[in-house]
Amino acid sequence: MAMQRTTASTTARPAAPATRSTRATAAPPEKRQQLYLGLREAIANGTFAPGSRMPPSRDHARALGVSRNTVLWALERLQAEGYVVARVGDGTYVSERAGAVPRAARAGLAAQQLLSQRGRLIAETGLRWNPSLTPPLPFRIGQPALAEFPFALWQRLERQTTSAQRIACAGYLDPAGHAPLRSAIAQWLLVSRGIRCAAEQVVITAGSQQALDLIARLLLDVGDEVIVEDPGYPGIRANLVAHGVLARPVPVDDEGLCIAHGAARWPNAKLAVVTPTHQFPLGVRMSLARRTALLDWARAQRAWIVEDDYDGEFQYGPQRIPALCSMAHDARVLYVGTFSKSLGAGLRQGFVVLPDALVDAFARARALSDRHSPGATQDVLARFIADGHLLRHLRRMRELYRARQAATVHHVARASGGALTLSPSLQGMHLALEVTNERHDDTALADCAAAAGVQLAPLSRYCIEAKRRGWLFGYAGYDEAALARAARALGRVVAR
Repeated sequence: MAMQRTTASTTARPAAPATRSTRATAAPPEKRQQLYLGLREAIANGTFAPGSRMPPSRDHARALGVSRNTVLWALERLQAEGYVVARVGDGTYVSERAGAVPRAARAGLAAQQLLSQRGRLIAETGLRWNPSLTPPLPFRIGQPALAEFPFALWQRLERQTTSAQRIACAGYLDPAGHAPLRSAIAQWLLVSRGIRCAAEQVVITAGSQQALDLIARLLLDVGDEVIVEDPGYPGIRANLVAHGVLARPVPVDDEGLCIAHGAARWPNAKLAVVTPTHQFPLGVRMSLARRTALLDWARAQRAWIVEDDYDGEFQYGPQRIPALCSMAHDARVLYVGTFSKSLGAGLRQGFVVLPDALVDAFARARALSDRHSPGATQDVLARFIADGHLLRHLRRMRELYRARQAATVHHVARASGGALTLSPSLQGMHLALEVTNERHDDTALADCAAAAGVQLAPLSRYCIEAKRRGWLFGYAGYDEAALARAARALGRVVAR
């Protein structure tokens, strides 16, 4: 999911390819894509060695018989993916880290010649959004306290499954989901997030990423514009780009997405994706005024709002912010939820709350891709929720995460001698530390921290056009001893 960014003298800020492709109009998209893929393959094969200088864009364009904008577009893509770096006043160079291209990546480049145009777009987008498969280390974000999961209780619920239930869940099920689970989720949403919905409006998915994929496939066409937060979650942008959708960046301030700015800049947008309860990655709450303005925009434009409530269960203050979906009265908000943060990503259980008119279409689309989620898991999860175990587990996790957040704030400040000072938050599973100097290279500290065994995500990784810099500190999945060790290691890095 990483995407590095550097400062360039001759190129614009890196952006999602679908967004930028509409601005360089000197060549057809196929020509730009071919040049980009050719350069990337040349770097992967060592034709352009690590540290070598790329040809000047004007000379390169003349040699190839294309416009300079075509070459700049390709270099911009390579820069955004970390293959090249731009040095102010000195040109573009192959990254020192670009030489060691994994075998899987080389195979992916070769496969480009075998795929359809749509397949190449999906495969290439998948290369850019590549979630880490390595074991998590502090301060990696998005990691819940998996060791605290009530495994014994879950196993007891599995043993209590009757033979009739096992037989019923062993066959083909409703692609919209197991009826008891849909009912349990609807009741839980009313209690925990203030959302009033019928069980029939809930469609079970394999996590939030599949829910977003279904939304893009069913509600958007190639070339449609979608407003996304900048900075924001790269997995959302990748999903949209893979479907040929144009992800249009809109800045975020202390009140959340600047919808007035987005509406003026992107008047043809058909959908907006937001994280209003705990904006990812900055962590701000969307204000009531901004929520109202967003809903008014959707009504006026007949547009959709996708509310990604990825960790909305973890609010630590006395007052809980209800979901944006609970304010909507005309079915313009699609609410996406997941159990990946509350129970664990390996469970692969998520859901989307839809207007009645969309449920059947989403269920049929789910059936076309993977039929339905595992029946036995849905059945146990339904009883886990209905019997109150989920609410009790979340209550324990909120207490634990709040303590771990406090420990992170304390140990990081102490170990860094006050150089890194985190502000506590009333929600979420990570803290964002932003620096005011937009020219600061936040990837340098993150790289040094990684070498010291600390996973510290740079804020610039999540930006499209925004020039925001800083780091993200995930704390939920690590005990205080691990957090203290990571803080000490990071402190030594900062001191150097």
